[in-house]
This record gives sequence, structure tokens and C-alpha cells, in this order.
Amino acid sequence: QVQLVESGGGLVQTGGSLRLSCVASGRTLSTYDMGWFRQAPGKEREFVAAITSSDGTWYGDSAKGRFVIARNNPKNTIYLQMNNLKPGDTAVYYCAVRVDTGPIQSPPAYDYWGQGTQVTVSS
Repeated sequence: QVQLVESGGGLVQTGGSLRLSCVASGRTLSTYDMGWFRQAPGKEREFVAAITSSDGTWYGDSAKGRFVIARNNPKNTIYLQMNNLKPGDTAVYYCAVRVDTGPIQSPPAYDYWGQGTQVTVSS
């Protein structure tokens, strides 16, 4: 079993930055792929970014050029640095662990999820 706890969300103005963190417990995550997703009210959960066990990175179209995903294996933590935030980035952000296979951008491919952290970007 894996427990994931996100933090770092909050209220920020357009153009601002936030860094989200996701700390895992219950399993060493260095051998797993991990991802960030987000969900706005009334919308489906959307892929944001992922990082593989070999530190390969993937980004959704909305994140390219503005967000950076990273991991710190000794701390069992992944991060999402978000820059140049826009009102359209407002959502609950979730981290997740992919234990088995499946498309890395697809939510059903992930086995464990955190409770989410709210990010609100004001105009």
C-alpha cells in the first residue's frame, strides 16, 4: 500500500509560481513512474506531467514550457514547479503512482492517488 500526500497549493496571481510536493510512504518509489494530474470543476481529470523511474519526463500540452516535474528519491518525493500560472490552471492537483503498465498520460494507468491540493490562479 502507498500513501501520497500533496502540499504546496494555494492562491496565486496570474504570472506567479507555485511548487507542489508529493511525499510518499509505504513503499520506496524510486522504481516507479509517478505523475501529476489536475481536475477542474465539471471537467475530466487531465494529465499534467510524469516522471519515469529512469527520470524521463512527459508533459501535457498545457504544461509544456511552464511546468517542471522532478523527483528526490532519498526523500520519496516528487515536485511540480509551476511558473507563469494562468487562471486556466486553476484545479485540484493530484499526484499518482503507476505500478504496472499503461499509457503514462492516462489516469487509469495509475494505481495510487493522493488526496489533492487546490491551486487557484486569480486574474
